[in-house]
Amino acid sequence: MTGALDLIVFDWDGTLMDSEAKIVRCVQAAAADTGIADPGPAAIRRIIGLGLSEAIATLFPEESSARRTQLIERYRVHFLERDDTAMPLFPGVIEGLTGLADRGYLLAVATGKSRRGLDRVLDETGTRALFVATRCADEALSKPHPQMLDDILGATGMQRARTLMVGDTVYDMQMAHNAGVAGLGVSYGVHARDELLANGALACLDSFEAVCAWVA
Repeated sequence: MTGALDLIVFDWDGTLMDSEAKIVRCVQAAAADTGIADPGPAAIRRIIGLGLSEAIATLFPEESSARRTQLIERYRVHFLERDDTAMPLFPGVIEGLTGLADRGYLLAVATGKSRRGLDRVLDETGTRALFVATRCADEALSKPHPQMLDDILGATGMQRARTLMVGDTVYDMQMAHNAGVAGLGVSYGVHARDELLANGALACLDSFEAVCAWVA
């Protein structure tokens, strides 16, 4: 038992990894491939954090189910195979995660990424061994539904009162609230500080180093 927390669950995109530019470019490329108007970077940033199906439905509500399926397929081609936009971890993430694990915290990931996408970046960043559990949007209902956190809590046996969700979007904070766990926001991702605080974040921090200091 470590302080008031045992389990820290992290969102991935916008919280641990700076993937915003690649996600925006791949949505734009998918729209171009299917002859659909580009919704623009601002609108695309708003849906980062949702599962891909939910994100496409939110961005393109007027399109048919078949057209949305085409968009999803083209997005995956660009994201997994064609687009080479860099996706670095944010400064201090490796050192911070390692330090938290060394101090006895259990670490997990709840992400809007697919399992294939998360497995790829876990291996590319060498972080897989740091996490005791991970849950993806193609394995559970999309944020803000609490299923991802519920599944992680069930897998780890941890208590809700001793769990923290860390994320950069209102979807993360809403999921935390819906699951009955505390939420901590970061300001360097895609949603604004005031939005995160308005959706229940205990605080909104400006760096990953600050997240680790807050936990400690």
